Amino acid sequence: VPDWRRSYTLDPARVISLVGMEIGEGEQVRILEALGFEPRKTAETWDVAVPSWRPDVQGEADLVEEIARVASLTRLQAQPLPRPAAGVARPTLSPMQARESRARRQLSALGLNECVTYSFVAEAAARAFGGGAEAVRLENPISSEMSHLRPDLLPGLLAAAARNQARGFGDLGLFEIGPVFHGGEPDEQAPHATALRVGHTAPRHWSGTRRPVDLHDAKADAEALLSALGVDTGRLMVAREAPAWFHPGRSAVLKLGPKNPLAVFGELHPRALEAMAMKGPAVAAIVMLANPPMPRAKGTARPALAASDLQAVERDFAFVVEEGVEAGAVLRAATGADRRLIEQAEIFDVFSGPRAVEQFGEGRKSIAVTVRLQPQEQTLTEPEIEAVAGRIVAAVEKATGGTLRR
Repeated sequence: VPDWRRSYTLDPARVISLVGMEIGEGEQVRILEALGFEPRKTAETWDVAVPSWRPDVQGEADLVEEIARVASLTRLQAQPLPRPAAGVARPTLSPMQARESRARRQLSALGLNECVTYSFVAEAAARAFGGGAEAVRLENPISSEMSHLRPDLLPGLLAAAARNQARGFGDLGLFEIGPVFHGGEPDEQAPHATALRVGHTAPRHWSGTRRPVDLHDAKADAEALLSALGVDTGRLMVAREAPAWFHPGRSAVLKLGPKNPLAVFGELHPRALEAMAMKGPAVAAIVMLANPPMPRAKGTARPALAASDLQAVERDFAFVVEEGVEAGAVLRAATGADRRLIEQAEIFDVFSGPRAVEQFGEGRKSIAVTVRLQPQEQTLTEPEIEAVAGRIVAAVEKATGGTLRR
C-alpha cells in the first residue's frame, strides 16, 4: 500500500495574499475539517494533514484554494493596484511599442481590419517574397505549410484574403503589424506594418462610383501611416526600387534621403498573386517601422498652429517635358524655387498621347502644376508674384529640361 500520508504548513495570512479575501482563522479551520483535512495548531501556523482521497492537494496554495472555494469567490472585491507614488504613473511602453500602437490606430481609422497571422509560412510562399533560405528554416515545424519564418507580412495577409475570396468576400482591406525575418539571428528581424486592399473601393452601386483599387490607394495608406508616425511626407523621395513581388511599373519606394527607405507601395505582381491563389487587383503598402527617425521632442503637446491672416495666391503652370520625366521631379523643382513663400504644389493635369504628339512632337508631354504662395509679412504685390513665378519656371527648366507651355 503506497504511503499517502502527508501534511503541509498553512499560514492563515496566505489566504489574503493569494486570494485577497478576509477569512477568519477559525473559519479556515472549520472549512478544512469539513472537507476531511486534519489541521493541527503549531506555534504560529497550522500543520494540515491531507486525507487519502485528495491526491490533487500538493501544497499550501491548494489548501488556500479549498478555503476560498468553499467561502465563495463571489465575496471577492475588486481592488485597484497600489501606486508607488502620488501622481500619474510613468509610461511603460517602449518607443517602438508606442509607435506600433499609433500605427495600429491609424490603419484601423483607414477602414482596414487587423489580422494576426502565424510567423511561419510554407517554403514556396517564402521564396515568392524573397525568403526561403536555410537560415530561417525550422528544425521541427508544426506542418509542411509552416516550415520557414516569414520574410514579409504579405504571405499571411494574402492567404487570409484568399480564404475570404473563396467564401464570396471579394472586396476587403486588411492590415497586420509584426516582425519579419531576414535571417536566423535575433538582430535579423524588423517590425513592419503592412496594409492590403483587394478588389474594389466600394460595393456595387447604381451610380457606378466604385473602381478597382490601384497604387494611389496604397500610396495614400503609406503616407497616412507615415504622417501619423511624425514623418513630413512632403520631404520624401519616390524611387523605383520596389521588390520583385510588386508590379514593376505600378509601385515605388518612399525614401527619406537616398539611403533610408521608409515604405513600399503599389500593385502586387500577378506572379505573387498566383502563388498565393489570389484574384486581383490587389495593392499593398509596407512601412518599415524601425526606419522613420524617432521624434526629438519629449513633450506631448502639439505645436502651435501657424496660420497667416494674409490672402494666399495660386498660380498655374504647364510645362512641356520629355515623356520619361516624372511628375515628382516637376513638383520638387517647383517647391524648391522659394521655400519661404511656396506653401504647396500639386499636379492637376497630364496631357500625353497621340494628341500631345501632334501638338508638342514625338516623345513629349505636358505636366500642369498649381502652386500656392502664402505670404507671412505683407500682401504680395504683382511684381513679387511675377518674380516668384519666374524662379519657378527657371527651376523646373533646369531640373527637367522642359519649357513653359505657351
